[in-house]
Amino acid sequence: MANPILNERFIESDRTVSGQIMTVNGTLDKTFLLFLCALLPAFYTWQQYMAGFTDKANMLMMIGAIVGFVFALIVSFTRNKIFAPLYAACEGLFLGGISAVFNQAYPGIVIQAVLATFAAMFTMLGLYRIGAIKCTDKFRSIIFISTISIAVLYLIQWIGSFFHYSIPAIFGSGTIGIGFSVLVVAIAALNLILDFDFIERGAQAMLPKDYEWFGAFGLMVTLVWLYIEILRLLAKLRDR
Repeated sequence: MANPILNERFIESDRTVSGQIMTVNGTLDKTFLLFLCALLPAFYTWQQYMAGFTDKANMLMMIGAIVGFVFALIVSFTRNKIFAPLYAACEGLFLGGISAVFNQAYPGIVIQAVLATFAAMFTMLGLYRIGAIKCTDKFRSIIFISTISIAVLYLIQWIGSFFHYSIPAIFGSGTIGIGFSVLVVAIAALNLILDFDFIERGAQAMLPKDYEWFGAFGLMVTLVWLYIEILRLLAKLRDR
């Protein structure tokens, strides 16, 4: 989802002209470190599920999702970089579990989703670099509103699930449901443009070097969301 810390106010207020400054390469290094933090927990949860310890894997997955969300809020609103690796580790627990669940139901779907996620990332990066998609204020507003709208729909669906209610059609595997998933995947992918823009402008504005962690965190949040949405889309297509 769109990251609250990646906004105009931070670039304007936290510019520095002394000490170490944020760089694009430094942000990429931090992104790689965050993915390493997620990799081992993801592998562990995956292994537990595949070994038949599904209750344990489900418990780890839920803990990862809830605690990871809390850490994400802490990073977003306190700008404390220490919690970024902790968020990544928790997301690893969640991703390992959810990936195992999907792969059990749809063999081979995980590798397809991983490849599609990276393909989308490099496509968006290429479009951003050549200027095919420009991150204007209007573009930011549209993507932000779209992302919030999707989040509200998911929240309604989650609350409704406690009362055995589901929003008709869009969460099913029919034509409308697949179309909705395609739209959500597109919005998630376009959020990458916001992340790339923040990283580039942050480096140009000479933000403090700690902002490399925030740029990496924002990029990881978006990629995790994109991966999950691609999993859902592929599952719906398999159901057809």
